[in-house]
Amino acid sequence: MPEQVPLDPISLEISWNGLKSIADECFLTIMRSAFSTNIKERHDHSTAIADADGRLIVQAENALPIHLASMSGLMKFILEQYGDTIAPGDIFIGNDPHVAGGTHLPDINLATPVFHEEQLIGFVANIVHHADVGGAAVGSMSGGLDEIYKEGLRIPIVRLFSKGVLQDDMMRLLLLNMRLPEERKGDLNAQIAAAKLGNARMGEFLEAHGANYTVRLFDEIVERTNRRMRAAIVTLPDGTYSFSDVMDDDGAGTEDILIALKITKKDDDILFDFTGSDDQVLGNFNLTYNATQSAVCYALKALLDPEVPNNQGIFNAIRIEAPLGSFVNCVTPAPVAMRANTCQRVVDVVIGALADALPEQVVGAANGANTSAVFTGIDPRTGKQYVYLETLGGGMGGRATKDGKDGVQVNITNTSNLPVEAIEMEYPLRVEDYALIENSGGAGKHRGGMGIRRSIRPVGHVCEFNGVGERFRNKPWGIFGGQPGAHGAFDVEKDNGERVSLTSKASRVKLSPESTVVISTPGAGGYGAPNDRTKEDLAQDRVSQKFTEDFLATHYGEKEK
Repeated sequence: MPEQVPLDPISLEISWNGLKSIADECFLTIMRSAFSTNIKERHDHSTAIADADGRLIVQAENALPIHLASMSGLMKFILEQYGDTIAPGDIFIGNDPHVAGGTHLPDINLATPVFHEEQLIGFVANIVHHADVGGAAVGSMSGGLDEIYKEGLRIPIVRLFSKGVLQDDMMRLLLLNMRLPEERKGDLNAQIAAAKLGNARMGEFLEAHGANYTVRLFDEIVERTNRRMRAAIVTLPDGTYSFSDVMDDDGAGTEDILIALKITKKDDDILFDFTGSDDQVLGNFNLTYNATQSAVCYALKALLDPEVPNNQGIFNAIRIEAPLGSFVNCVTPAPVAMRANTCQRVVDVVIGALADALPEQVVGAANGANTSAVFTGIDPRTGKQYVYLETLGGGMGGRATKDGKDGVQVNITNTSNLPVEAIEMEYPLRVEDYALIENSGGAGKHRGGMGIRRSIRPVGHVCEFNGVGERFRNKPWGIFGGQPGAHGAFDVEKDNGERVSLTSKASRVKLSPESTVVISTPGAGGYGAPNDRTKEDLAQDRVSQKFTEDFLATHYGEKEK
């Protein structure tokens, strides 16, 4: 068979952007039609297009890096289990990390096949973080759960729609096992709508361009991305690079859980070897392989070529070895609900390993967490249960040319914050404080970013709080002489003046209207020696009132004139 002539660059770019626009429209459809604040306000969802072999081709512009390998994993299991029986109008659903390609149970995946004249061309897929999927703890995100069966409903790959017909018994089974079934149904309907829209738009694309062109386009997108990623890898000096870091604890008794990494690079080949990392743990901070893959691919792309598109071409350029049964490649029944925190630490470990080779690109350790807060109770206004879920940002590490950002989501969890107005309208809660935490950014030539403090009080009822934090004991480290950022904390302040410190994996804490939970997220590490910070930057530190005089004197020897 003669070799096909590559598509000309202009046609390729136009068509590629056409696919991106489909994924983006699907993303907006979910955001605008979902019921839960975690989706419509915080945008904790992603959309993508894959080819007939399950290769990821396009992700939406605002899709989350942590979802990069999840949807690819979903396609693999759909093809393995259903193969030639896949039909037009099918919509598949799954969430299980061990048998359905997911990374944790709250992220429910949907995918629908795209056909053209009876030929399977690909899939349109989406993933949404649902505020609850059942299990032992409200919100399905509490620390200390010691097996996946306690984390929520496990959904293998099954048909939610068969040839265009809703499998109502399957939908009823799903909703019966989740809290707030009306909200869950609303979010699932948003996913279904996006899947159907994406399928229709792909149909229009195929009518305009034909199947042969579209398949060639998919191949070239992957191949060009792979070449670009490998070209970026070539710029990294050949050699071996190592680093390790620890997680605070798993909420079930294991502390200082080791993540060890050795990177071996030669020419355009790169291997990330996690041999030496601790075994999987009892608590729910374990990673499946595809969660580790998402974190590694994100980190290398961010360091070498941030504009490389997210698709299968990146996966093909990077080799990963993670021992089966380890903390970074767990097996059933390992619990994984809090995997985002561990993914953040994997990113830190990659950055630490490559610091000497890429001093201009790396940053100090970020807040290193995905500090989660779940409030639940009976809304006195309606008599119905509510679940408020949020993951809070913190500091971003100091950079080679500027300070780290304050109070942001970092790395793979690129979600928005939930505005105070949205919280107080949707839930019987009052936000009494929402601020940056003074002195929380690590000192350095370029300081680390600051953590966030958010204080929340239940109004007119007793509620339950579940919180999970990391970098609450091991501070986010600085780099090249930069100092560590502040650690995080959970506290309860009572109106009588009593203050109670909670553990970093606080579970089922009862809160009365006379008490407030204070959530303090970690700051971030600084970059470069504090003595190298300019007088102008120190003057700005003082004017901004983000740092006290004592902090400036201790870390910079700087006293107010």
